[in-house]
This record gives sequence, structure tokens and C-alpha cells, in this order.
Amino acid sequence: MSSKTTTATTPQNENSLGSSIILFVLMMALFAGSLYSLSFLTLGNPWPMAACLILFALAFWIPQTVTGRSDSAGEF
Repeated sequence: MSSKTTTATTPQNENSLGSSIILFVLMMALFAGSLYSLSFLTLGNPWPMAACLILFALAFWIPQTVTGRSDSAGEF
């Protein structure tokens, strides 16, 4: 009988724990900022809603495109 030893390898494009935590904190700050901007929303001032939409979109766009994790679904 032959025994094969297999070792688990991580992909080369996997983030380290420290960079993942930093990215998470930054994206949550963007998301929290978008929610906080809604506290200044009035019918006469549309700019807080514009800031909310921009910050909310950035909180999802940056991890999906800039950090390159949008194509990680097919790795497994």
C-alpha cells in the first residue's frame, strides 16, 4: 500500500489576516459613514443622500474590484 501525503496550500492571492482586518475596518467605516450621513438628510438638502449613496457604493465596489476578490468564487 502506498500512502500519499497531501498538504493544504493556500492560493497566492489570499490576503493575510492583518490586511483582511484592515480592509474590513476600512469598508465598515465607509458603510457606517454612509449610514451616519443620513442623519443630516432633510427635504431641502439632498447632499447627505448623495454622500450616502457614494459611500455605500464604495464600500462594495472597492473590495469587489480594487482588491481583486471579485473572481474568487471559482477557486474551490
